[in-house]
Amino acid sequence: MHSGMTNRRKRFDMNLASAWLRGFIPASIKAGRREKLAACAGAWVGLMFSGLISKSMLGDFNPWFIAPMGASAVLLFGLPSSPLAQPWSLVGGNLVSALIGVACAQTIADPLFAASAAAAFSIAAMFALRCLHPPSGAVALTAVLGGPAVLASGYRFALWPVGLNSLLLLAAALVFNNLLRRRYPHMHHANPHHTADPLPTHRLGFTRADLDEALKAHEELLDVDPDDLEDIFLDAQLQAYRRRSGRIRCSDLMSKDVVTVEQSMPLQAAWRLLAKHKIKALPVVDEANALSGIVSLHDLFLGHGHTTQTMHWPPQPSDAHLIEHVMTRNVRTAHPEQSIAELVPLFSDAGYHHLPVVDRQRRVIGMVTQSDLVAALYRSSLEESGQGMATARAAA
Repeated sequence: MHSGMTNRRKRFDMNLASAWLRGFIPASIKAGRREKLAACAGAWVGLMFSGLISKSMLGDFNPWFIAPMGASAVLLFGLPSSPLAQPWSLVGGNLVSALIGVACAQTIADPLFAASAAAAFSIAAMFALRCLHPPSGAVALTAVLGGPAVLASGYRFALWPVGLNSLLLLAAALVFNNLLRRRYPHMHHANPHHTADPLPTHRLGFTRADLDEALKAHEELLDVDPDDLEDIFLDAQLQAYRRRSGRIRCSDLMSKDVVTVEQSMPLQAAWRLLAKHKIKALPVVDEANALSGIVSLHDLFLGHGHTTQTMHWPPQPSDAHLIEHVMTRNVRTAHPEQSIAELVPLFSDAGYHHLPVVDRQRRVIGMVTQSDLVAALYRSSLEESGQGMATARAAA
């Protein structure tokens, strides 16, 4: 008995040690090729830009460019969505760490003790000011150990080169990341309806309150924005839903006998078609039935063109009041093989009411509406319930 317990304890200890050692194995980086290239190119461009300008402005001052900027570039261009890479983290963290480093260098005689104290006080200050930026710890050490020129500059070190380097690198990151359509500064997607309510897909199941409670219980600082973490969980839920309902395609629920119009038709003709068929939108097509726009009740009432601002209602047919003057040209479309799970966020969160279904030549072959989606989801839930009841009866 005693020998068996000893063996089990040894196996447990070996498994624990093995799991601990596996922690040293680096995890795979999930970034795609485009993101990796963007990180490298951004760091190159950003450091070159900020370095050249700093050198031209501070050529007589040494150092005119400090080494921690290289670490900041990793965050700004390699991890632009990280909370540690945001503008206030970069500028605030570097400035406050530089000031604390200079203060420690001037008040503490031992350089090693001054450097370690500067890093510790900088971390505390960055936590308090919500500007945690890992390279700022190196800024604090540079203020203490940077050499006679840095020590002689005193608190001016925080303004130049630290402040100047930081602002120039930030400017480069703002331009570069936004040119590549990366959200920087990293902001959460706003509610398109401009209300305080959560988006429809956020109201059931997993909620932000659940995430906040989990993060509070976790306690450790995570290098990910809570909004991004919420998006990841919601995307995972949607992916699971796609897996369950992937058999239902747009072609299964779309209307195929679609009423279309041409942009040269008068507005009154479009109004009569909407009233006759009791629908709210009409795809606008060209001679080859290819989609060129869409006209809806919203377009007819409010209009997007200059000619509708003075229109009287109902519109009078004339050359000045044609569909092409009010139609929406940038149309979001669906494809026949698209899963209905991909349509849920578009209809519920983005606020779309109807999506034309087009083939590869952008020819209109159908129309999907919110009503179609609701009916399909209702039918799917009935089928799942029926299958569950049948399975239960068979098991009994």
